[in-house]
Amino acid sequence: MYTIIDGRKTAADIRKEIAEEVLKLRNEGKKVPHLAAILVGNDPSSVTYMANKVKDCEEVGFRSTLVKYKEDTPEAVLLEKIDSLNKDNDIDAFIVQLPLPDHISENRVIESIDPNKDADGFHPVNLGRMVIGLPGFVPATPFGIVELIKRYGIETSGKKCIVLGRSNIVGRPVSILLSQKGMDATVTVAHSRTKNLPEIIKESDIIIAALGSPGFVKAGMVKEGAVVIDVGTTRIAAPGTKSGFRLAGDVDFENVAPRCSYITPVPGGVGPMTRVSLLRNTLRAAKMKR
Repeated sequence: MYTIIDGRKTAADIRKEIAEEVLKLRNEGKKVPHLAAILVGNDPSSVTYMANKVKDCEEVGFRSTLVKYKEDTPEAVLLEKIDSLNKDNDIDAFIVQLPLPDHISENRVIESIDPNKDADGFHPVNLGRMVIGLPGFVPATPFGIVELIKRYGIETSGKKCIVLGRSNIVGRPVSILLSQKGMDATVTVAHSRTKNLPEIIKESDIIIAALGSPGFVKAGMVKEGAVVIDVGTTRIAAPGTKSGFRLAGDVDFENVAPRCSYITPVPGGVGPMTRVSLLRNTLRAAKMKR
């Protein structure tokens, strides 16, 4: 029988822990953390995600600021706002919601963020510090994945782990975290050019699926007792539902789950942990300032 890794409950537990720290700061007369977010355009997923982030801040006692720009906002205007947030001592950390419109360079935007206020953990300085094991801000989704593994007591030392996807946001960072001392997994990073992928997946004790390809991981690819972490969140049409769509993961959950020891659902698995990891990075940024 498999165990569902409940990201919603785990994230709620962490928010409670953060709220207790914030209450302590407030009672001591100290400044509470302040997280800002920039949203460019009206992508439905991004709008919903931002609303949830504001709600999360309210729940733990953070202050929050949401800055919205139209889809056609010039890159120079966005960079000017980022520079302003970098210099604003009242803002402890901030994020720029991705993806951005095509006319804006994501790399230029990420590199313009003060590494000490980088709640997403995407800046090259923070990624570099993570690679060599120095303190910094870890990208929110990989941070959340590792925290789920730790809190569920899942053994990683010496285990074969495959990460499906090599993005700088999820795949590469989580592969590094899982291979570092303390986690000690033997990690393979697979991608679209990987040969014999089903066979490699089936040899793995831990599968991290971050491809953005709904239902890619089938039951026949998964060995008995494997741990499966599904990072995929693709919107697909669902006629008859209120929203008209549903979120689909990279794993064929219904057929894969019976073969697993642990598995994350979609939604309700990694997603809530990504959001709460932003709060943890913001709290860390506020503590560093003090």
